[in-house]
Amino acid sequence: MWNLPNVLTVCRFVLIPVYLVVFGAGYIKSAFFVLLIAGLTDVLDGYIARKRNLVTELGSMLDPLADKLMMITVILSLVFSQMISWQAAGAMFLRDAGMIVGSAIFHFRGKKTVPANAMGKLTTVLYYVAILLIVFELPYAHTYLWFVIAVSFVTSIIYILQFKLLNKRGLHS
Repeated sequence: MWNLPNVLTVCRFVLIPVYLVVFGAGYIKSAFFVLLIAGLTDVLDGYIARKRNLVTELGSMLDPLADKLMMITVILSLVFSQMISWQAAGAMFLRDAGMIVGSAIFHFRGKKTVPANAMGKLTTVLYYVAILLIVFELPYAHTYLWFVIAVSFVTSIIYILQFKLLNKRGLHS
């Protein structure tokens, strides 16, 4: 249960308050680098888990939760600092909160969960790029953010379809 990938995932939970403290102190660009460290631990834990066959049910549940909680934290910090609109934050929050609640409900009902796929990973990378553009006040940052929000909803639809297919197969096995 407690292997290196899961420990790295727990480290991402610890980085959430670190991000908040750094961001709250006004070090916005430094806070972005805390977010990058969290992202790197996400990549690293996934790579190690697959490469060393250390994928666990706990890790499969905690990994996306850590990602979603970090993203929600970042969204809230950006909206409260008026770096993104409340509409963009609302759309991002709605999608991430829906994914967290949906995954928890399905897990506790004994349903199989869909592991992260290429679209989910791409969406995460696109969000990181959007946050980079916003934090460093680069051109078209907000337009790009709305593009990523749209991609994230498409990704959620793909996950829902995969979930239905996976659990439909489980019923017939």
